[in-house]
Amino acid sequence: MHDLTIRNARVVDGTGAAPYTADVTVDDGVITSVAAKGGGPARRTVDAGGLVLTPGFVDLHTHYDGQATWDPLLSPSCWHGVTTVIMGNCGVGFAPARPDRREWLIGLMEGVEDIPGTALSEGIRWEWETFPEFLDALGRRPRALDVGAQVPHGAVRAYVMGERGARNEPAAPEDIAAMKRLVKEGLSAGALGFSTSRTLAHRAIDGEPVPGTFAAEDELFGIGEALAELGRGVYEIAPAGAAGEDVNAPVAEVAWMRRLSAAIGRPVSFALLQVDAAPDLWRGLLAESAAAAADGADLHPQVAGRPFGMLISLESLHAFGDHPAYAALSLLPREERVRRMRDPAVKARILAERPEEEDPLAAMCRGFTDRLYVLDAERPDYEPPPDASVAARAAREGREPLDLLYDLLLEDDGRAVLLLPILNYAAGNLDAVREMLLHPRAVLGLGDGGAHCGFICDASLPTTMLSHWARDRSRGERLPLEHVVRLMTRDTARLYGLRDRGVIAPGMKADLNLIDFDAVGNRRPEMVHDLPAGGRRLVQRAEGYVSTFVNGREVFARGEHTGELPGGLVRGGR
Repeated sequence: MHDLTIRNARVVDGTGAAPYTADVTVDDGVITSVAAKGGGPARRTVDAGGLVLTPGFVDLHTHYDGQATWDPLLSPSCWHGVTTVIMGNCGVGFAPARPDRREWLIGLMEGVEDIPGTALSEGIRWEWETFPEFLDALGRRPRALDVGAQVPHGAVRAYVMGERGARNEPAAPEDIAAMKRLVKEGLSAGALGFSTSRTLAHRAIDGEPVPGTFAAEDELFGIGEALAELGRGVYEIAPAGAAGEDVNAPVAEVAWMRRLSAAIGRPVSFALLQVDAAPDLWRGLLAESAAAAADGADLHPQVAGRPFGMLISLESLHAFGDHPAYAALSLLPREERVRRMRDPAVKARILAERPEEEDPLAAMCRGFTDRLYVLDAERPDYEPPPDASVAARAAREGREPLDLLYDLLLEDDGRAVLLLPILNYAAGNLDAVREMLLHPRAVLGLGDGGAHCGFICDASLPTTMLSHWARDRSRGERLPLEHVVRLMTRDTARLYGLRDRGVIAPGMKADLNLIDFDAVGNRRPEMVHDLPAGGRRLVQRAEGYVSTFVNGREVFARGEHTGELPGGLVRGGR
């Protein structure tokens, strides 16, 4: 008798093959058969009735490094069909960590990834100093999903070089040798790769760029030798110019990454987004990545499936956050704040004044009303048309954009959320993103689960891939469901050497999603205060996930945790 049989499923198996109807059986956490009619008796039988069955999604770009030490569910990723997360991206993390550098590492994560430092200080229970000890600590904790980790450059540099490393001073040969040893030690213990950041957009809470931002090639290549000698691991990079701060930098970055991959014989993955200042640059970088294979290099641009931007609301950031009259209301509960702001005299006072000290993000909200869009509460649209912007709506109504924006923020008792696309939306549509998603060298990433708590919530990207790209897109061509699923399963798993998952086939790990494809979709993001020490974060729920299984055990049923905790630590090279 099987442990589990799922009958009459519309199987999208992760290989890119067209969907087909089959029965799938599971025993001891492993898929044992996939056949047209081969289910057999089981301790539990699920009649899928034509629901879509996919492999569990593998999210290769998250920042749950702190949250994974206290949260067994890893929300919000757990609500979006994700069964494996990979963290330690962008050169930031919490191991190795000398006891006297713990708070500094928290400040680094807070500054780069906008995770409240108070929550990290309260939530993390430090049980490690070395990276192998960190992995062991992760492995001891029960959890719903599987987690894997990379060795972060920032932590390694600070561990070896102390304040010199933290302040981005050049590394001496003996520093590089020591960093290589630490990275090799981490990889040997099961780290899935090494990560670094070179973008000036990534800064610690004190404003200092992430350690390694200006690292010379001898350091970058020297550390890469650890991956080469062991023959394992991905070298992950947030490259210079990734956020559009220097449009000339990406070409030079790809050139050295191409040489690096060829030299160490390992995959190099790097963030790739469309920037307004050079809206076609991404296409050349994709071409360079494909051409690099001829030199023995293995480059994989990480691309996102929707615009990268900010979420604007009364509880995150908005255009009036730096106005003195608003500051007097900002600490009030949302309901009371909304009541006061609806007073015409209060509105007039806030709109009339100018900030004493301008906040750059609030100024961006004021300056880009032509790129501000209200997200629907039931089905938020991440490809809104230009005529739906705040500026366009204001023009039709004969109003000033900020006057309309003020009222929009108060809708739904102040729960309204607006999208401000900054990257991947230069033409006001996602045609460029579609081309990226179809490129054979690209991998889906950049969801940043667990990070950017105050103004981004892109961990819901898998649900957007299913609902928008495979079903709903109306402003251009869609993507086949089988392609979308492959991007989130086999492709991401194989890049990191996780060949036991990502495909529905006998012998593969029974991480599965049973999905009502007609109903799957995101809800509107919302602000909650459920982090340790009452820390805030944006979360986003989903509809349409009937069941999510990890190791053949149902961990979520219609978005609710079942109480099962079959997940664990994923170690590479074993």
